[in-house]
Amino acid sequence: MSFHLESPYQPAGDQPEAIKQLVEGIENGTPCQVLLGVTGSGKTFTMANVISQVNRPTLILTHNKTLTAQLYGEFKEFFPDNAVEYFVSYYDYYQPEAYLSVTDTYIEKDLQINEEVDKLRLKATSSLLSGRRDIIIVATVSCIYGMGNPEDYKEGIIRLQKGQKISRNALLYRLVDSLYNRTEVQLTRGTFRVKGDTVDIHLPYIDYGYRIHFLAMK
Repeated sequence: MSFHLESPYQPAGDQPEAIKQLVEGIENGTPCQVLLGVTGSGKTFTMANVISQVNRPTLILTHNKTLTAQLYGEFKEFFPDNAVEYFVSYYDYYQPEAYLSVTDTYIEKDLQINEEVDKLRLKATSSLLSGRRDIIIVATVSCIYGMGNPEDYKEGIIRLQKGQKISRNALLYRLVDSLYNRTEVQLTRGTFRVKGDTVDIHLPYIDYGYRIHFLAMK
């Protein structure tokens, strides 16, 4: 699927020439280019046009979460039909463990994870592994640190389709191997529930789940 840029505006002023030069630089393999412009000059719109014309998966890095959130919202508006994802640290608070020799004090590690940001990170990972090419990942520079082996993620993917032949127990074992937790009460992200021949699965990266019915084969 190609990138489809939606905007009521057209490039104007210096933007058409900037877009042309940036696209040519990318296609010619130029390793580094700089787009100059004051605040409000339409640099984001210019880059959206570049992404649309080059038509390649794109990683956008910023230096803080505030700017990342702003760009994520803007690119979501420019590319509503494409996969625009958000990837930042999911810690609201993080205190590493420490030892103060002066007072002989040990400080235990403490952290608080933002569930909504964690969901968006997993959704970004899911889009990258989906095989689609129309992907824009807006992230902070912290994404350059290891997030795991892609092959390990691929091994945890469970592919299901209507009419597929698979035993209920085989699916349950696959879910557990993929780190889903079984629950008998309310479904939350990353859990599944079993009632007879019905299995409910709440995916960890979206706000809805799937219900799977198993039929006995004659």
